[in-house]
Amino acid sequence: MKKRSFAALTTALVLAPLLVAGAPGHDAVAVASGGDGSLSSAGSTFVRGVDLNTVTIPELQARMKHGSLTSAELTRAYLRRIETIDPKINAVLRVSPTALNQAAASDARHRRGMARGPLEGIPVLLKDNVDTFDMPTTAGSLALAGSPPDKDAELVRRLRAAGAVILGKANMSEWANFRAAKPTSGWSAVGGQTHNPYVLDRNPCGSSSGSAAALAASLAQVAIGTETDGSIVCPAGMNGVVGHKPTLGMVSQSGVVPISTEQDTAGPMARNVIDTAITLSVLTGHPSVDAPGALGLTEAVTRADGLHGKRIGLWRLPSLGADVDALMTRTATRLRAAGAHVVEVSPPYQNRLAELEFPALLSEFHRDITTYLATRQGPRDLTELIEFTRTHPAENVCFTGQELFEQALAAPPTTTEHHQAIRAELKDLSQRSIDETMAAHDLHAIAAPANPPAWTTDCVRGDNDVIPSSTPAAVAGYPSLSMPAGFIGQLPVGLLLMAGDHQDAALLSLGAAVEQQLNAWRPPRYTPTVTSRTTD
Repeated sequence: MKKRSFAALTTALVLAPLLVAGAPGHDAVAVASGGDGSLSSAGSTFVRGVDLNTVTIPELQARMKHGSLTSAELTRAYLRRIETIDPKINAVLRVSPTALNQAAASDARHRRGMARGPLEGIPVLLKDNVDTFDMPTTAGSLALAGSPPDKDAELVRRLRAAGAVILGKANMSEWANFRAAKPTSGWSAVGGQTHNPYVLDRNPCGSSSGSAAALAASLAQVAIGTETDGSIVCPAGMNGVVGHKPTLGMVSQSGVVPISTEQDTAGPMARNVIDTAITLSVLTGHPSVDAPGALGLTEAVTRADGLHGKRIGLWRLPSLGADVDALMTRTATRLRAAGAHVVEVSPPYQNRLAELEFPALLSEFHRDITTYLATRQGPRDLTELIEFTRTHPAENVCFTGQELFEQALAAPPTTTEHHQAIRAELKDLSQRSIDETMAAHDLHAIAAPANPPAWTTDCVRGDNDVIPSSTPAAVAGYPSLSMPAGFIGQLPVGLLLMAGDHQDAALLSLGAAVEQQLNAWRPPRYTPTVTSRTTD
C-alpha cells in the first residue's frame, strides 16, 4: 500500500495525540515555513522533550525503559513528520500499516521488562529492495509491484527479532541504478523522484537515495541501505548523514534484490555513528561482536579513545573539484589538531579496477537477478524484464534507457574462465590497494571525500556521479564509513573512511572520534534552489 493512500487511514491515529493543545507529556511536532516558502529547520522536532534531529538510540532506550517516552509516541512523531515533510522530498515510498501496532507491542514488552534487543521500539525504514512479507518490495520497478514477497529478508527478520518497528519503505533509484547507462539517482517508476532535503532541486545520489534523504529530514531513527559500489556511502555524504558499508558477508543478502553477490551488501544508515553501530550489530546477528575475538561494534564506539596517535591516510581526489579539496584540507587540519597523524596517500591500481569492475558486474547481474526473479511474481528472467520495461510507458518517464540490462543479457556467463579471471584480479588488486597503502604508512584508516556537492537533478542529462572513492572498499569487500565533513554552500560533503577486512568495529570507533571532532551535521532547510556557491 502506497504511503499516500495509507494516509487517510492513519491520519486520526497519528495526528490526534500530537495536536492536543497542552496534552500532558506531549509536545506537538510542527514544521514552520520560511519566508521563501521552504520548510524551515526552525520547525519543532520535539516529542516529549526529545529532539528527533539529535537523539540517539541509547538515549531513546533509556527513556523508554523508564517510561518517559513510549515507542508509540516516537512512531507517531515520525509518521507525523512523514506526512508533513515528505511531500517536499518524496523519500518515503510507503508506511507500514502495522507500524503503530508494532510500537504498541514494543511498549508492552518494555512494561514487562522483556525488551527484545537494542532496537526495541526504534522506527526503521527499509530501502525498497529489501523483502518484506507484509509490504511490496519493488526495487523501484512496476515489474515487481504486484504481490509482496513470500517472506522477510533475513536482515528484516533480525530487525524484528531485536524489537525494531518497521516503519515503511524508502524510495530508491530503480534497480539500484543498474538499468540505464545514464540514470537519474533517486528516480523510480514506482516512487518518482526523491529530492535532496538541503536543496530540493539537487540530487540525493546513489541508489539508497530515499534512505539517506529520509534520515536527513528526520523521518526515521535509522534506515537500511544497500551498496554494490557507492550506493550507501555517496547518499550518506550527499545528504549529510552517516552510512556504513560493512565487510562483505557480515550482513545476509538473502531476500535482497541483487546486482552482484560478489559485492552487494546491505548496511545501516543513521544521523550519528553510535546508531549506525547499534543497527549493524543487529544486522550481523551478533549484537556483542562483529567477528570472533573482536571488540563488539557498539562497545568499540562507546569506548572510542579519541584521535590522539591515530594515523589516517588522506586520498584527496582533486577530480571532485577545488571546493571539495579545500574542505579536505580543513578536515585534515582539524584532525591533526585533535592529535591524529594525517599523511597524503594515493592508493594504487585504481585505473585497472575501473576497467574491470563493470564487465564483471554485467555477468554477475545476469546470473543473480535471474535467480531472484524466480522467487517473485512478474518477469521470470532478464529477457522478460527487458520486455516489461520496454512496453510499460511509466517505466520510461524520467529516462528511457535500459542499456545495462541489454549488456548484461549479452555478457559472458560467470562460469567462463574469462569472467573468473576478471573477478579474481579485481579482488586481488582492490584488497592490495587498501592493504598495501595502510601497511606502507602504518595507517588506521584511509580517508577520502565521499561525494562532490550535489548536482542538479536532470532526467535528460542523468547523473554526474563519477566518484571513485567508494570503489576500492566496495570491490575488495572491505568496510567503509561515510559521515558529514562539512558544507560547500548549503550542500553537504561527506568524509569516507575505509579500512581492512573485518575492521568494522575499529573503523566505527575511529569514525565516532572523527564525528566528535568535526561536529559537521546540521539539519536541512529544504531550500528550493540555490544560485550561488559559497564555501563555509
